Amino acid sequence: MRPVLAFALMLALCLPAPSAQANINASSPEITQLLLDKSERTLYLLNGRTAVRKYRVDLGTNPEGHKRFRGDGRTPEGLYYITHRNPNSNFFLSLGISYPNAADRAHARRQGRDPGGDIFIHGRGARVQNPPPDWTRGCAAVTDSEMAEIFDLVRPGTPIFIKP
Repeated sequence: MRPVLAFALMLALCLPAPSAQANINASSPEITQLLLDKSERTLYLLNGRTAVRKYRVDLGTNPEGHKRFRGDGRTPEGLYYITHRNPNSNFFLSLGISYPNAADRAHARRQGRDPGGDIFIHGRGARVQNPPPDWTRGCAAVTDSEMAEIFDLVRPGTPIFIKP
C-alpha cells in the first residue's frame, strides 16, 4: 500500500494550479502517467511531473468509493495501467484499464462476488450524444474529439492513478 500512497502523493504535488491549462501543440511531450481525480471529475495526462493536458470526465453511475463488484456502478481507485488501445470500441475509441488487479479479485472472491472488469477511458460514440453526468458503468468518459486526442497520446503500459 505504501508504494501506491507514495505514487499518489507524487502525482498530487505535480498538478498545476486549477486555473492553469497547458497549451500543447502537435509536438506534445510523451505521456508518462495519467491521474484521474474522481472528486474533480478530471483526467490529467502527465509528462513526468508536468500536466500537459486535462479533460473533464463522466464516471460510473455510483462514483463514490472504490469499485468492488460487477454492476456496482463505481469507478476503481488506486494504481492501474493502460492495458490496450481499442480502435473498434462501441464508445468511439477506448483505452483499457487493468482493473481488476490481484487485490480486487481477492476481495471479490472473499465476498463470493464477481469483481467485474472492462473498465476503460472512452468516448461517447454515436449512441450517446447528450448523456447525463456520471452515466458509465464504471469507466471514465470524455467527448469523442477528446478521446481521439487521448488515444493518440497514451500508450499501453502507461500507469494511471485513480484518486478518490
